[in-house]
Amino acid sequence: MNPFVGLHYINKGFKLIRRPGLRRFVMIPLLVNILLFSAAIALGSHYFESAMAQIIPTGWQWLEWLLWPLFAITMLLVVFYSFTLIANFICAPFNSLLAEAVERELTGNVTGSQTTLMQALKQTPTILWNEIRKIGYFLLRALPLLVLFFIPGINLFAPFIWFAFSAWLLSLEYLDYPMGNRNILFSQQRQILKQHRISSLSFGASVLTLTMIPIINFIAMPLAVAAATALYLDKIDTPQKQPLN
Repeated sequence: MNPFVGLHYINKGFKLIRRPGLRRFVMIPLLVNILLFSAAIALGSHYFESAMAQIIPTGWQWLEWLLWPLFAITMLLVVFYSFTLIANFICAPFNSLLAEAVERELTGNVTGSQTTLMQALKQTPTILWNEIRKIGYFLLRALPLLVLFFIPGINLFAPFIWFAFSAWLLSLEYLDYPMGNRNILFSQQRQILKQHRISSLSFGASVLTLTMIPIINFIAMPLAVAAATALYLDKIDTPQKQPLN
């Protein structure tokens, strides 16, 4: 069991996307991330002050110094994770190509034949449907969790619960690319990752942290795809490999 395994593979993913053979697969996800996260930062900055004014009752402004960090963390988690979902939806076909290219870079081969860009685009409806299923999985669980932010007392812990929830979902999101390339269904993926729960949460938490760091969040998506592929190949791919937790 290694709770820091996510950081190791994030570092490995960063080294991978800098390799000459992989750079061309990174460009489109990188450009989409720059556009969407720039929009997220602008919207978050615009609406944050008005949200604070509505949440804190009149005469209780002295609480702002205590609640401000919690609301800031909440906004970062909700806004940036929402934009991450949108970015992954748009880039899903290209992320699948990147995962395949990373596997080829690491092993020298991939399961099945090499996918061309045109083949990936033809598979876009299937890939996007899979993304819609993941968004549905997210919404069914996210909406009840969001209620916790409005329950006095419990709302102090809500950002931490949301962080753990988002870490799990991001591990599902990015490990889906190497597993999806092997035609492993989303329901099967969840069962597989539950056997590696600590490592999955560690990886997801590391990715989530990246999405909240200005400038670094621009490369978070392609970096996470590369890191997830390396993690899957090293620790999850074969039955002989033991769970990390």
